[in-house]
Amino acid sequence: MHESTEKLALKGTTTVGVVCTDGVILSSDTRVTMGYFVAHKQGKKIYQIDDHIAMTISGGVADAQYVVEVLKVNAKLYKLNNGRPMPIQAASRLVANVLFSARGGLLAQILVGGVDSTGPHVFSLDPFGSLIEEKCVATGSGSPIAYGVLEDKYKEGAKIKNMLPVVVRAVDSAMKRDIASGDSFDVAVITKEGYRALSTEEKKEILGGS
Repeated sequence: MHESTEKLALKGTTTVGVVCTDGVILSSDTRVTMGYFVAHKQGKKIYQIDDHIAMTISGGVADAQYVVEVLKVNAKLYKLNNGRPMPIQAASRLVANVLFSARGGLLAQILVGGVDSTGPHVFSLDPFGSLIEEKCVATGSGSPIAYGVLEDKYKEGAKIKNMLPVVVRAVDSAMKRDIASGDSFDVAVITKEGYRALSTEEKKEILGGS
């Protein structure tokens, strides 16, 4: 593991991305930390890039938000120039190039997920621009705990409605056991109909039944 990746793992956060037959689920906790200090309890870690694509962030907030803005601008330019939404793989490759060009100077671990003409996709990226397509992935300091749930309960080929309780339980477990994850959590689903963030009531209902 590279030194900057090791530092990144200590920065906090739990984010999860899961591919389903009918779309993608992205989830994260909302705690923002600086060492042992909780800097913010309702930090935003899931960003909508376009109607069909979103990304999660963990690591250095400024670095990650810079990457978000670069992808947002380029996704708009791609749609303007080509008359169609940016493919998920192309968006992920752009992020990979931005991270690689910084040579580890951007301490951000990112998940890019969405639905395009080829179906639902989730890509995981580390600070050096390594790009891996995943079916089920977690990042951040709470990821080992989240994986304990995901590895046991995730089923490839399942629908969003069946995987939502699994994703929520994975993030909730990390929030309970990882000191740098906590306070609350966000969940977003992306289908061919578009991007939607779950309401507080929906999250409570899923958490209560999971």
